[in-house]
Amino acid sequence: MKTITTGIDMGSKNVKVVILKDGKVLARGITLSGFDQKEAAKKVFNEVLKKASLSLDDIDQIVATGAGKEVAPYANSDISMVGADAIGGSFLFPSARTIIDVGAEEGRAARCDEKGKMIDFVINEKCAAGAGTFVEAMARALEVTLEEMGPLSLKAERAVPMNAQCTIFAESEVVTLIHEKTSKADISRAIHDAIADRITSMTRRLGIQRDVVLAGGVAKNIGFVNSLEKALEVKLLIPKEPEFVGALGAALAPLR
Repeated sequence: MKTITTGIDMGSKNVKVVILKDGKVLARGITLSGFDQKEAAKKVFNEVLKKASLSLDDIDQIVATGAGKEVAPYANSDISMVGADAIGGSFLFPSARTIIDVGAEEGRAARCDEKGKMIDFVINEKCAAGAGTFVEAMARALEVTLEEMGPLSLKAERAVPMNAQCTIFAESEVVTLIHEKTSKADISRAIHDAIADRITSMTRRLGIQRDVVLAGGVAKNIGFVNSLEKALEVKLLIPKEPEFVGALGAALAPLR
């Protein structure tokens, strides 16, 4: 008999769903959490079921994770986000011992053993300066698109220190740098370096053990990846679909 499991990651910005059949991905989907996260989750869940040519009755186990896991529809169990990260990261990269996840509103890191079992974890304080919303806010201040921020930072000619850890004060600091005729590329690098420094400080409290996986939507930002690799002094392993690592880990949990 085939085992079909589903992971629902109820993120603060996006809901992600992954359906597995005997540990292999059948379908996945993502949508904005919006004002009604539960309804958004129901919608994307049903879309992913349709992609997989399945009905709700076909699913053996549905596991929720993420900030809004308590309101996840259809779920019959849940797992912590760091636990899901450890399982998902080590499944994709069996050599992984440290999994860093940087999402919209927080950063976190988990250390795991060779079986993907979480040994220890750390979570960044609830501050946007260590997460994706910080980049979005700074992109607005620089008057560039979010997609432009990463490539722009790679064009920087010098490192510009950014001391502010709070988004509000950092925005003021960016405005000052603009008035000082600092290039947008240099400012963009400073922004990514500031986030990387915060995530590095958090991860060092955990203890960095190679190999290191970077998960979460911010892993798609080449500027942040570059800054974090320099700060950590490691080459990061990045999944093809980094935003789905948590949902994948949740779906794999019943198979462990």
